[in-house]
Amino acid sequence: MTQTPGPYGGYIGGITIPETSNTLSHPEGPEYSFTVGEGVYTLRESIQLATPPPHPSEPLHTNNSALTAAAPPQSPGTRLSLVQIKTRTPSPVALTTRGGVDDAGSRTSADTDENSSSGGGVIPRNNNNNNGDLVFGAGNASLSSASGKGAKQGNKKARGNLAKSNSTFVSRIAVCDGLQKRLGERDQEELMVFANINRAFNWLDMGSAAKQEPLSRILFTRAHPTCHDVNQLTRSTSHLDVVVGFPSGDIIWFDAITNKYARINKNGVINPHSVTAIHWLPNSETLFLVAHSDGSLIVYDKDKDDEPFLPSSSRPSSATSTPPTFFRVLKSVTHTPQKTNPISYYTLTPHSPTSLSFSPSGTHLAVTSEDMCLRLLHFPKERLTDVFTSYYGGLTCAAWSPDGKYIITGGQDDLVSIWSVEERRIVARCAGHHSWVTGVAWDPWAGEIGEGVYRFGSVGADQRLLLWDFSLGGLFVPKNSSSHGNTYTNPTHRNSISSTAPRSRSNTTSSLHPPHPHPPPPGLDDDLPLIHPVEERARCAVLPPIMSKEIDPDPLTQIVFREEGIVTACVAGHVRVWERPGKSEGGGRKR
Repeated sequence: MTQTPGPYGGYIGGITIPETSNTLSHPEGPEYSFTVGEGVYTLRESIQLATPPPHPSEPLHTNNSALTAAAPPQSPGTRLSLVQIKTRTPSPVALTTRGGVDDAGSRTSADTDENSSSGGGVIPRNNNNNNGDLVFGAGNASLSSASGKGAKQGNKKARGNLAKSNSTFVSRIAVCDGLQKRLGERDQEELMVFANINRAFNWLDMGSAAKQEPLSRILFTRAHPTCHDVNQLTRSTSHLDVVVGFPSGDIIWFDAITNKYARINKNGVINPHSVTAIHWLPNSETLFLVAHSDGSLIVYDKDKDDEPFLPSSSRPSSATSTPPTFFRVLKSVTHTPQKTNPISYYTLTPHSPTSLSFSPSGTHLAVTSEDMCLRLLHFPKERLTDVFTSYYGGLTCAAWSPDGKYIITGGQDDLVSIWSVEERRIVARCAGHHSWVTGVAWDPWAGEIGEGVYRFGSVGADQRLLLWDFSLGGLFVPKNSSSHGNTYTNPTHRNSISSTAPRSRSNTTSSLHPPHPHPPPPGLDDDLPLIHPVEERARCAVLPPIMSKEIDPDPLTQIVFREEGIVTACVAGHVRVWERPGKSEGGGRKR
């Protein structure tokens, strides 16, 4: 008797594996709300993503012990990528220049995305800046001609269709009936979410009454997605570019609407290590940045074929080869010709990067890693500028403030840290979590919470959501830290440290490298990064949360702020929307 598995089911060793489907619920009660100064946030809806059964070719695991030789593959938990075809009016914070270091002529106020797809910050949809120094790959004619709109078809990477694929990497795709009609009739301002769980990748319409039913669902054979991102520049009613990373180092690009796809870095031909973070380059239609677990950062082009990578004679790096200043350019974006992937290749750290976050202008990149470091790079110049160190333990996540003045990070020290990019120092440590911090984000829609006050949030493995209000004037600074010093460490002269001097808290605009209060020590090259030692606990301001609540029975993985509320995700596949005060159905928002 022939047995045919269902859309998500299968048969393994004669055992029937049931089909699975997402579920939608609307829990009520005091445990599903929390209060802050502006009012009460309530849980509007909770989607439980269904964990798919193992692929029929995969052994059925009955023992999850770490000592088992054939242990199941590790899953990173659910991550979210958000997109709107049309954005609403940009938030006031996103359009107001507060004198941030990242503002200089690079922001367009008429067309600003509410969020990057991961929710980490606000990124301009278009960049009209003509300064070549602020555009990645500017001046490389072979790059622009090969990947721009005028590219020849002969340069295009061969693509398949997920619905007709016979790939051993992709198991199947299930698409909802009448997808094109449904997309044409929906409100283009409503949110869509891409979410992974186990080996499944869901595309959800959050504006639909049946939002738990995916527009499409991809099942991979044995691979579990680790990260993903949506291109906010190319989004349209007929085109959605998505990139997905995997533990094998493989990357899948696909168009969610047409289901065309391509497999990049197939079988690790360029880098065989796990993809830990992935991000489309701001204002690029084809280029995206990938962090691999061996500490490499690689720029790929979705339209180019791959070629085994052999490092060319590397350009002089901006650091030595010892941590934490380890940084080498193995292939520069200026290399010609640019016919195949990789477009550029950097080694940043011997340890695994954990997150990538571009500044609002797209010129600077913050990278967190397991080696306790936050690294800042001027990305178009391919230069490492600063290295900051956590209190202890690795850093797990980062996000830029909408004005580009501050970066927040979460770490394995259970702390959220606030860093001033303008003053190049830690501003405060935020204590309140009881386990690793797994996600941080700024809230540009917090409303009138005070002049010069920022709102941000964090989630952690302690299942808690914390909200914070931050202003320089509201910080408690320990008495013995009346002055904050500039510390310069030359990576090639590790003992070269300058004297200290008071810092200004001026809101005037400066560059990423503000004028030094005193000349740097002899031999300090401006092309070398500044290594900032750990600030003593007794000298650093401490910021308490304004709200702390356990909001999920499972460890949380991500937080995203939206105009209508807060979106959270957890390792077990809960996608929850917390509605802002006054944004209920009666207040004009759709459920």
